[in-house]
Amino acid sequence: MTMLFRLLRPSALALSLALPGAALAQETSATPSAPAAAAAAPAAKTSPDTVIAKVNGAPITQGDLNIAGEDPALSLPGVDEAGKKGLLVDYMIDLRVGAQAADAAKVGESPEFKRKLAYFRDKLLLDDFLEQEAKKAVTPDAAKALYDQTVKALKPEEEVHARHILVDNEADAKKIAARVKGGEDFAKVAGETSKDPGSKAEGGDLGWFTKERMVAPFAEAAFKMSPGQVSDPVKTQFGWHVIKLEEKRTKPVPSFDEMKEQVDQYITRKAQQDVILKLREAAKVERTDAAPTAPAPVLPPTDGSKK
Repeated sequence: MTMLFRLLRPSALALSLALPGAALAQETSATPSAPAAAAAAPAAKTSPDTVIAKVNGAPITQGDLNIAGEDPALSLPGVDEAGKKGLLVDYMIDLRVGAQAADAAKVGESPEFKRKLAYFRDKLLLDDFLEQEAKKAVTPDAAKALYDQTVKALKPEEEVHARHILVDNEADAKKIAARVKGGEDFAKVAGETSKDPGSKAEGGDLGWFTKERMVAPFAEAAFKMSPGQVSDPVKTQFGWHVIKLEEKRTKPVPSFDEMKEQVDQYITRKAQQDVILKLREAAKVERTDAAPTAPAPVLPPTDGSKK
């Protein structure tokens, strides 16, 4: 599905504010007993306008907490909803107290602060705008059309299911090949002798793989074999292998449901990039800085050697 991954993800905005005491609070917060948690009724959804606290008369609303809760910097994995809300309320109180003090100190009147405020306002506006545009583009019809187009362009690809036993030298590999060709169970011998920690416990099972996923000598041998066949020793940079081919098949095409998340991501990124490119083309952009210079080309050595 190469075409689904060509576009870069647009940068998301995070305000990156620290959460004082979050780690300590997470470690020391009490955990409700299982019966109590099970008995607790689902909390009713609170209106965003509901006032949760006040700081010197200035309200902190549920909507403020909702926005803070979306900040990746304030992610609190492993904390239940009640504990998270308590931490966010404490955080918002500290934030509001500090902001009021900074306002009284006229921090917000400095040119540098105003530049930062303008920058983050632009980023917030852009992020929300791109999110709205992406929602328009990600429709069931668009997703299905892209999936069908991608699947149609795919070429049939062969893959195999194989096992292997890895040892250090050819002599040991020959002995092992003789044992399994003589009728011993390949998986049992792999568990006893293989030096590949990733597959030894699974009886040497490597699962299904396409040719390019394995080093050349191993892949060449495996894809020439017939199901049930055991190879002679095969040397690679990892050592000596004895391979058993279990099955061959044409690689199945992932279903629409399996690919839907990636399809939606691709449509989102493309829609957002298209919006920015269109806006930039329509805008009058004037650069007053010096035009960037192209990097000097790297010339090959004149003596014919490679570096």
